[in-house]
Amino acid sequence: MNRDLYLAAYDITEPDRLHRSLEVLKDYAGGGQDSVFECYLSDAERRELVSRMESLMDPITDRFFIIPLDARGIYKALGCAQEPQDLAVYYVG
Repeated sequence: MNRDLYLAAYDITEPDRLHRSLEVLKDYAGGGQDSVFECYLSDAERRELVSRMESLMDPITDRFFIIPLDARGIYKALGCAQEPQDLAVYYVG
């Protein structure tokens, strides 16, 4: 299955929706912190994630971003960074 790397981030204003959004993102994320996650997604998984997040959000007060990244790029992580954990992908350093 072909998967692409995405950065998914949300800003949810209500605590219950915030908790449910976190649980949804954990289903797809290989790594992340607080409200920003790295996700390797197929096209179908991306559409499903967006649909699930849309169903939870208040379109007036909440925000969700999913940004494609080039998996071949060189990224520098600062602080307590961790490599994304996706068993279908191997990291060569």
